[in-house]
Amino acid sequence: MAKKEEIKAPEVSTPEVNTPEWLEQKMAKMKEAQKIFATYTQEQVDKIFFEAAMAANKARIPLAKMAAEETGMGIVEDKVIKNHYAAEYTYNKYRHLQTCGVLEEDPAYGIKKIAEPVGLVGAIIPTTNPTSTAIFKTLICLKTRNAIIISPHPRAKKCTRAAAMLVAEAAVKAGAPEGIIDCLEEPTVEMSGLIMANADEILATGGPGMVRAAYSSGKPALGVGPGNTPVIMDSSCDIQKSVYSVIHSKTFDNGMICASEQSVTAIADIYDEVRAEFIKRGCHMLNKKELDMVREIILTPAGSVNPKIVGQPAAEIAKLAGFEVPADTKILIGEVTSVDVSEPFAHEKLSPVLALYKAKDYETALQMAEQLVSDGGYGHTSSLYINVNEKEKMAEHAARMKTCRILINTPSSHGGIGDLYNFGLAPSLTLGCGSYGGNSVSENVGPKHLLNIKTVAERRENMLWFRTPQKVYFKKGCLPVALDELKNYYDKKKAFIVTDGFLFSSGMTAPITDKLDEMGIQYACFYEVAPDPTLQIARKGLEQLKAFQPDVIIALGGGSSMDAAKIMWLMYEHPECNFEDLAMDFMDIRKRVYTFPKMGEKAMMVAIPTSSGTGSEVTPFAIITDADTGTKWPIADYELLPNMAIVDTDFMMTQPKGLTSASGIDALTHALEAYVSIMATDYTDGLALKAGKNIFTYLPDAYEKGAADPIAREGMANASTMAGMAFANAFLGVCHSMAHKLGAYHHLPHGIANALLIELVMKYNADPAPVKMGTFSQYPYPKAKERYAEFGRFCGVTGKNDDEVFDNFIKAIAELKEKVGIKRTIKEYGIKEEDFLATLDEMVENAFNDQCTGANPRYPLFKEIKEIYLKAYYEGK
Repeated sequence: MAKKEEIKAPEVSTPEVNTPEWLEQKMAKMKEAQKIFATYTQEQVDKIFFEAAMAANKARIPLAKMAAEETGMGIVEDKVIKNHYAAEYTYNKYRHLQTCGVLEEDPAYGIKKIAEPVGLVGAIIPTTNPTSTAIFKTLICLKTRNAIIISPHPRAKKCTRAAAMLVAEAAVKAGAPEGIIDCLEEPTVEMSGLIMANADEILATGGPGMVRAAYSSGKPALGVGPGNTPVIMDSSCDIQKSVYSVIHSKTFDNGMICASEQSVTAIADIYDEVRAEFIKRGCHMLNKKELDMVREIILTPAGSVNPKIVGQPAAEIAKLAGFEVPADTKILIGEVTSVDVSEPFAHEKLSPVLALYKAKDYETALQMAEQLVSDGGYGHTSSLYINVNEKEKMAEHAARMKTCRILINTPSSHGGIGDLYNFGLAPSLTLGCGSYGGNSVSENVGPKHLLNIKTVAERRENMLWFRTPQKVYFKKGCLPVALDELKNYYDKKKAFIVTDGFLFSSGMTAPITDKLDEMGIQYACFYEVAPDPTLQIARKGLEQLKAFQPDVIIALGGGSSMDAAKIMWLMYEHPECNFEDLAMDFMDIRKRVYTFPKMGEKAMMVAIPTSSGTGSEVTPFAIITDADTGTKWPIADYELLPNMAIVDTDFMMTQPKGLTSASGIDALTHALEAYVSIMATDYTDGLALKAGKNIFTYLPDAYEKGAADPIAREGMANASTMAGMAFANAFLGVCHSMAHKLGAYHHLPHGIANALLIELVMKYNADPAPVKMGTFSQYPYPKAKERYAEFGRFCGVTGKNDDEVFDNFIKAIAELKEKVGIKRTIKEYGIKEEDFLATLDEMVENAFNDQCTGANPRYPLFKEIKEIYLKAYYEGK
């Protein structure tokens, strides 16, 4: 039988010069090789990855022998397993992983993610796992088209270089560029520092000092903190399985994997059984004298683990301490009580030396484990042996352990590195410890950490919307027919009417109550709503509402009645709601932080306007004032849309002149701001344009003739509702933001406040090169002036170009305001100069913060809002 040829690591050649200059030149050449490697296809990369893994796998035994011989640590057979694992498991896990080119693409959202290598990786390799870690790191660098230069531990420089160059040789044979992998032959602190300074990313596995140096190098670093894995054995655990799992792990390569167990805490009721099981399985319980002797050699005077015990057999460690144990002793176990940092057994030991604690109960065990983690194992690994039906205990353990790997019923050395006892935990020989351990990653490091993912994001205009009440009825005299729906379609039993005292006393509710009587629907009426409705009035109405328990609420009146009715409806449906949450501002109503509650579970809302301006019957807005604090709560959400709007001009015939003019210009402002809003759409544009044209056509006659001109009244009613539907979906702008505050601070009617500001705001918005523009994906560039000009032309304004049409449109608005009795300046409405100026800065800031501001085509600065206010006070133009 032919003798099987021994697989040997390749010969190591001595570099000509081992100086910083030489290393800088070498790294520069490696970066050039990496640039070539970065052009490789996934197919080329996967071939190289395969051949390199195969070569490492075949050399697992000679590399293990070299490591054991050179370092004098660990067990050859276990090092074979680690080398085998590093090659086979790494390849198996990532063989199908895409690391080149386009990783993801979503044409609908315009998103494409492209993988790019980071460049030259500088790797620090520990003496504890010198060949397996080198195999792992070189393989994941090859998979990601990165170059890698390794700085080995001085006590493992030959075996680490042999492993690295073996992978390099196989990679080059498979097509990788020459020089894509290299390793220092004579590592020094200076050379390691030079690598960290010149590499594009650092993979640091080693002692705390080396890891800290990596993180302080100024380069992106993936480091691994120290481990001090505490084990808890709960009363419910399988003692035999638990104890042997710890022995299996702790004796693997003489305990040098950083995830290996450093202490076991057994609950008191099973402690003796656990102790006996360890002894039965070949472990040695230290007596008091031996315990003190081992304490003396665990740590160096500086407090770090004594390198003389790292990776040594239990018998050798005992001999070093000054006593003898059988040669086949598996672990030296010290029964200790203190978990304080002053106890040497409470530290990471990287050897078959284990602390054994007794805890009176599970809570005490958790407290002890927490302390042990804090003594040097933050972020690394913790372990629990327990009956998996003890879900609450497991959850409590997971919640309290500040570790990134929490292993259940698992040998921690094997479990922590992944893919052996849980196939969802990624295989890795670099175990991130997260912010707990001062690391940048909290998971097992893999190829994804060596990639830059470039996201190509194409501009996309988000889905838009158009929301209105389910039904909108309109036409003079339509009320009775519309109300039939309550009985015939919705089968309502009890109606609650919300209105104001004037409308109630003047008999305006009669057409509604008569129809409800006819249909056999019970009703009650709350008629204490006043202008600028308060939360206190709404709560008073709510008491009647709750007592009556209606299934339909009917709001009759102008904006105040509808606002009060919407708020009462909200409190009736959701008494738990907080107005501060409900009133939270949003940039996009679909993405608001607060999720508005579902409405309509108890009652539907019917809105019947009696004025032609607010459009509240078709909008999702309501404003309520807390009289106790003076706080205004602007509430906005489509859940507040009435279910039905009934626009019957019979209710608007007797509007006084002042209300007709103010509400008419308010409606015009709604239409104008909706049309130039950054959120305007084709659906809102048509409504806004038609509303504006109606207002120019019908407002003068509605103002002068009132009930004598029902056609003008109906034209204004339709204009108000159409403008309402437009701004309910396109939103408003800074004119309304400023009007809200002007009205609140100086008690001007809302329509008048808008009228005093609208032309100034239009001129401000029309600047073709504004300082700032509103932000919304469908709004590509400033275009307010051309939009105003379109609006003006639709309303009959002419001119030779947009500039002239705009100027003429401004004049037409001023003339319309004059026709309906609106003054030019704020000053003319009797507001004292000192009062106005005293509130000016506060109004400016609050106007900027108003919900309407965000949709304005020009995003205003504080000083610009202030300038508009001042012009509106003194000049009016």
